[in-house]
Amino acid sequence: MIDLTGRVALVTGSSRGIGSACALRLAEAGADTVVNYVTSRSAAEEVADQIQSLGRRTAVVKADVSEQEDVVSMIDFVRESFGGLDILVSNAATGGFRPLLATTAQHFEAAMNTNVRALMFLVQAAMPLLKRSEGRAKVIGLSSLGSHLALPMYGLIGSTKAALESIIRHFALEIGDHGINLNVIQAGLVETDSFHQMPNREQLLAHRRAKSMVGDRRLTVRDIADAALYLASPLSDMVQGQTLVLDGGASIHA
Repeated sequence: MIDLTGRVALVTGSSRGIGSACALRLAEAGADTVVNYVTSRSAAEEVADQIQSLGRRTAVVKADVSEQEDVVSMIDFVRESFGGLDILVSNAATGGFRPLLATTAQHFEAAMNTNVRALMFLVQAAMPLLKRSEGRAKVIGLSSLGSHLALPMYGLIGSTKAALESIIRHFALEIGDHGINLNVIQAGLVETDSFHQMPNREQLLAHRRAKSMVGDRRLTVRDIADAALYLASPLSDMVQGQTLVLDGGASIHA
């Protein structure tokens, strides 16, 4: 059993969906876990209540991770309230589903700032805490198959996910020797609130299901959270700068 007792985790965008599942899974394994949100305070507080019921320390922090000032303030809060940071999960994302031909400069900047630039700000701000972590600190980014597959109306989000995977690799090259592991979870189609806004979602889901090689089982947020738990644990100490694909094998064949 993975035991994260004594570790402190921060999961961005953890008021719902994959983020909340990751926060709860880390807390179940013993980590004190900080819940971040930008609009859904009541949902974030519900996640924090569940974490607290597990006997873990927690806090709810409103911060727009696309803004450097917010990120720095959030990391300062974590340091002052928890004394350190061992696990950082960069999950918050935005973008909207639209053709690239209809994408404006504002759309592009918002997606890049939240999905990619935020990770850079988070690591920069958290670096002093991550370096002080006992054992190896863990940084985990959440990506999707759209980083390398062309999906309808997904060009903007997909390009940011490709950039996220690249920035993780380059961070690993730069700071991996400082006791920090940086990796990515590349998730297949998961039925979250965001997924239900996706055009042609039923056709995409049927196509993915037909290509899956794990029978009728569907990918769930719990599966993603389990992968995050592995990458947050000492079991992954030798995994560095990698992208873990979680899609039941759907993407390995035509």
